[in-house]
Amino acid sequence: MRKFMLALTLLSLSSTAFAQAQRSGTEEEQKACTRDVQKHCRDVIDQGDFTILACLQQHRPKLSEACAQVLKNHNQ
Repeated sequence: MRKFMLALTLLSLSSTAFAQAQRSGTEEEQKACTRDVQKHCRDVIDQGDFTILACLQQHRPKLSEACAQVLKNHNQ
């Protein structure tokens, strides 16, 4: 679960903010993608944040509307 939270941190940062600071995605964003990560990316949770993000991007057509919107909102 910790890796998932870190992946959401990446989603919550703009490219400028990423270089300046790290912060968690909102609770709402975390809730939006929790099930999708567990369903589609469980096997890569231990492989790092960028791998989880890449997994979500690869499964975009299968993601819930809410999680797909989180990715879209963060230009992912």
